[in-house]
Amino acid sequence: MLLEVRHVTQYHYAETVRESVMEVWMQPQKAARQRLVSFDLEVDPAAQLFSYADPFGNAVYHFDVPQPHDRLRIVASAAVETQAPPALPDALDLGEWDRLRSDFVRGENFDFLTHGGFAVETDALRAYVAAHNLDELRRRDPLSAARSLSETIYTSFGYEQGVTHADSPIDLALGAGRGVCQDFAHIMIAICRSWGVPARYVSGYLFTDRQAGDRSDPDATHAWVEVFLPSLRWVGFDPTNNVMAGERHIAAAVGRDYDDVPPSRGVYKGDAESQLVVGVSVRRARAAPTEPEFIRMAQPSFARGGRRRPAGVPAYDQQQQQQQQ
Repeated sequence: MLLEVRHVTQYHYAETVRESVMEVWMQPQKAARQRLVSFDLEVDPAAQLFSYADPFGNAVYHFDVPQPHDRLRIVASAAVETQAPPALPDALDLGEWDRLRSDFVRGENFDFLTHGGFAVETDALRAYVAAHNLDELRRRDPLSAARSLSETIYTSFGYEQGVTHADSPIDLALGAGRGVCQDFAHIMIAICRSWGVPARYVSGYLFTDRQAGDRSDPDATHAWVEVFLPSLRWVGFDPTNNVMAGERHIAAAVGRDYDDVPPSRGVYKGDAESQLVVGVSVRRARAAPTEPEFIRMAQPSFARGGRRRPAGVPAYDQQQQQQQQ
């Protein structure tokens, strides 16, 4: 499947700021079942782009806008050819648990077995596991257990934007019984790691299919989970939509949790509140892409969001981050 992605991020400032420094994780990965045909990153005001590979092999772009500005616009455009993953077996043998406990597997996947950041064991998570008898899934093979866990998260949580935010701990979604893909991914990752199954966070995009039952926002970035099974390597699960990750999923970056791979992260120097507006489009490739009509360009409001420092105190304020829906 040949897909086009257009991801527009705009920061509006209530007053002129003096400098912005940003990093973005928006370039789709180059992988066996995902061919990156093209990628372009535009920044306004213009800035020189630099790139590097982070510790997880993701492409990261960074730039500095040193001159005064009252808005910052970042447009990432990509064309990606995806392939469906090979069919998975119905189950694995129970010896897969022993293979997961091997020193080699645990050593190679240490980062994805350790709780931390957003993917942590909390009292609320333990209560959720107990309420849904999730530890009983360990009587099954790891592939079947992960499938059932993803389905349980899908059925036990409502999908609703605005309940949580980019920096919300999992306890907020667990308490509300609602959230978005970022929350569901962190919850699944934390439970898998408690079972001794390596799990990592995948940030990217989804070509949404409402007829297939997708409930995630088609105008936002997406997140899902990959678990490591020695017999199959990394296998993708999308607990938001109760599907396996397939050719409609475009991976941009992988990490331990959202904090490793936010779509954008940065700071600005100034004494102004900021407003973040994001628009994402994923569609089948066409000959002549046009300026997307999908960007929700409501008149910026500075009543909420951002932080204000006392006058005369120069500082770098962190940019608002995009929550993955």
